[in-house]
Amino acid sequence: MSKITLILGGARSGKSSHALKLASESQKSVTFIATAQAFDDEMSARIQKHKAERPVSWETLELPLHIAPSVSQIKSDLVILDCITLWVTNLLMQFVNDDLVDEAPFMQASQAETEKLLAAIRNTEQDWLIVSNEVGLSLVPPYQMGRVYRDALGWVNQRLAQEADKVLFMVAGIQMNIKG
Repeated sequence: MSKITLILGGARSGKSSHALKLASESQKSVTFIATAQAFDDEMSARIQKHKAERPVSWETLELPLHIAPSVSQIKSDLVILDCITLWVTNLLMQFVNDDLVDEAPFMQASQAETEKLLAAIRNTEQDWLIVSNEVGLSLVPPYQMGRVYRDALGWVNQRLAQEADKVLFMVAGIQMNIKG
């Protein structure tokens, strides 16, 4: 059965860098699942920078949505999923109309997709490093979309943490062990 490590932290806390370091140190074959989408030049440049930071021997899958169906195809020993934050954002955008989120269907979809992902992971032998932002430590967003997004991501993070063998929290590039 797979071993899951959830790596949480704020923006620029060192989450992704730490996942890359752990994967490199493992000496295992790696598949990197990228959830980011390049909707503008700035994001395209960020994606290219991140690609350049990864060893060329690592396989990269670009999966902004519907990750679970691809999990069984992965042949490597270790998988980095970076990141849940953007995955939930991508899902959210399917439920936005006039800057408002159709909350109930979005929450149901977030929960269903998370359960599908966890079920798929449970059926693998790979170790998983899953990266996500902790968004519950700051002010309540002043707009509906932000509040609904924060609630959904908070639920997804809690669910992943329940299933994870290990949970790490990154602060200023320093790892704090939360679970495991």
